[in-house]
Amino acid sequence: MPTIVEPALTQPAEIVGTWKFLAYVRTDPITGKNTNVFGEYPRGWLIYTAEGRMMVIVVAESRKPLETEEDRIAHHKQMVSYTGRYTVVGDKVIHHVDVAWNEAWIGSDLVRSYEIAGDRLTITTAPTRYGIDGVEQVSTLTLERDHSDVSARSILPRPRGA
Repeated sequence: MPTIVEPALTQPAEIVGTWKFLAYVRTDPITGKNTNVFGEYPRGWLIYTAEGRMMVIVVAESRKPLETEEDRIAHHKQMVSYTGRYTVVGDKVIHHVDVAWNEAWIGSDLVRSYEIAGDRLTITTAPTRYGIDGVEQVSTLTLERDHSDVSARSILPRPRGA
């Protein structure tokens, strides 16, 4: 059944823009153990367009150039990347995935809680099974708005005194 996506004009303008990853932490909800899965300083971007499309890519800070087939496997494990339409419902943003590095995600709706405080975006996933070990974890993504993004500046209200 096709997903019904609201027109972009009904999406909150505050989420529109380019966001740089500051942290990507997975928490085991049973033990409370936190893991910086992509290192202390992950490299990546999350983009929400005014037209209702999103794209994300995040990689581990420790990735090195490919030299062997084993490196290719490690690179795949050290990244998340997908795109699709998005909708916002209350404090949830729903990513309607149509292309992904993980084929299993294509056609899925990934529901995330989100909060914006100033230039900081925090996204939290529901408990999710990652990897082949089947352990459920909650991911918390912390991102910062990129002020060089002209499209976001053109539609967001200007701060007082700017």
